[in-house]
Amino acid sequence: MRKYECKYDIDFHDIKEILDFTAEKYADKTAFIYKSKDRKTKTEISFKKFRHDLDAVGAYLLSKGLKDKRIVVIGANSYIWMAAYYGIVVNVGVVVPLDRGLPEDEIINSLIKCRADAIIYDEELKMDFEKISKMDGIAAKTLIPMSELTQEKLASYEPLIDEYREQFKVIDKDAVDIILFTSGTSATAKAAQLTQRNIASCIASMRKVEPIYEDDMVMIFLPLHHAFGNTGTLTFLSYGATNVFCSGLKYVQKELKEYGITAFFCVPLIIEGMINKVLKTAEKEGKLEKLEKGRKLSRLLMKLGIDIRRKLFKDVIDGLGGHLRFLISGAAPLDLKILEYVTDFGILAVQGYGLTETAPTIASESYFFRRAGSVGHAMPGVEVKINEPDEDGIGELFAKGPNIMKGYLDDDEANEKAFVDGWYNTGDLARIDKDGYIFITGRKKNVIVLKNGKNIYPEEIEAVIDKIPYVVENVVSGQEIGDDYRLVVSIVYDPEQFGPEDDVKAIVDADIEKVNRDMPTYKRIKEVFLQTEPFEKTTTQKIKRRTVKVGQA
Repeated sequence: MRKYECKYDIDFHDIKEILDFTAEKYADKTAFIYKSKDRKTKTEISFKKFRHDLDAVGAYLLSKGLKDKRIVVIGANSYIWMAAYYGIVVNVGVVVPLDRGLPEDEIINSLIKCRADAIIYDEELKMDFEKISKMDGIAAKTLIPMSELTQEKLASYEPLIDEYREQFKVIDKDAVDIILFTSGTSATAKAAQLTQRNIASCIASMRKVEPIYEDDMVMIFLPLHHAFGNTGTLTFLSYGATNVFCSGLKYVQKELKEYGITAFFCVPLIIEGMINKVLKTAEKEGKLEKLEKGRKLSRLLMKLGIDIRRKLFKDVIDGLGGHLRFLISGAAPLDLKILEYVTDFGILAVQGYGLTETAPTIASESYFFRRAGSVGHAMPGVEVKINEPDEDGIGELFAKGPNIMKGYLDDDEANEKAFVDGWYNTGDLARIDKDGYIFITGRKKNVIVLKNGKNIYPEEIEAVIDKIPYVVENVVSGQEIGDDYRLVVSIVYDPEQFGPEDDVKAIVDADIEKVNRDMPTYKRIKEVFLQTEPFEKTTTQKIKRRTVKVGQA
């Protein structure tokens, strides 16, 4: 495994500085590779070409009168998406990426909430943005399909670059240039206002602690509208690494090998899927016992300073493309057993921790600093502390640093709760050991985090269930199933609203199924538990959620 040397060479201050740096330093080196939808044509984009395309996008948008405007970008991961996003950030105004998987009504409410002036959209969404733009409260009157930003179109905008260059925005690293919505429905999601300095500081700190190299081949898995996926991709770009757009989950195995992928950012679900496939294959071929003996041998040799893991497990490495060496996992905890397998196979896997509001990284493990169950140390330049720790040293994790957002858009109440004496309150429970390792001991007060990184805010589902006439109160919880969760709801109902012959359970189940139909798959209730006794409450009549016994009357 190649030796890692810590780097302290560059402290980036804004995103434009990063992209200018890569265009000059890596110029003709390939920055992106993507395939056509039929996967028959492969396109490579150099760092210099990418930077030039951002100017073409910027000039085109300025010609549409969008200087200093808020512009939504919505669509699947693609090179066009990246060019649009960074063309706005570097040259035009404020970018607002939206999750293409949101229901239409949530997209509409997000457009209203952020007061976007324009929308760049993927036509494959099959959403009538013309109709949406005419709705009350929607300010976005300029609609740009992504077909207007293809390579052919960008080439035709070449004359516009010189015409509008003087109108390209002057970068203020501390101005709000990015608005990211947190997880939740439009009713509960908050709009975090981020600066170029926020993002650049995360990338500068990552360069100080993680083993990334110019010759890395990187697979883009994570959605680019998400802070983790986007900042992760920009981090790899800052090193001069080549980034490959994944053609789809069913092509992962093939493309790991085809491109010789060496590293990527991901959620635990991806890593666990890869390792479980390795184990199932070994079992099917009668090689599982041999694999386990190999793990014991490699661990023994490692204690003696002898590292033959990648030779010993060459078949496994070859099954993962032959070159994979480094994984950065985030958004949810990585199962420690899976992490042990990855490590034993000779692949470095580190866990990071952060939030949309922190651009996103607060802490991360690194090549040198890893401790089982922790998320590593605070990133360089980031301060952390435990607020009002209990007898076990556990309390809410507070953070301070150049990565912290400027605040939530138009939400004074949320900002007052989020910032305490200059510190950002993550809302997560944690402890910090004597060596500075951070251990997250509980998620935000009520958030349920699925293994695929999806955050579920129970209150949003509870608000819908509360509208059912016989529901007095309800609590939605995550019930552990193996190492993941399923959603269940405990309902206190009014028995007087049912007749003596009514099958209460059947009626409630049918009504919950109606609620499920309007929810994304991962937010659907899997089981209902009923009771007539009220939930235990605080003196202010708030339900003590942690005392609700799932499945008990």
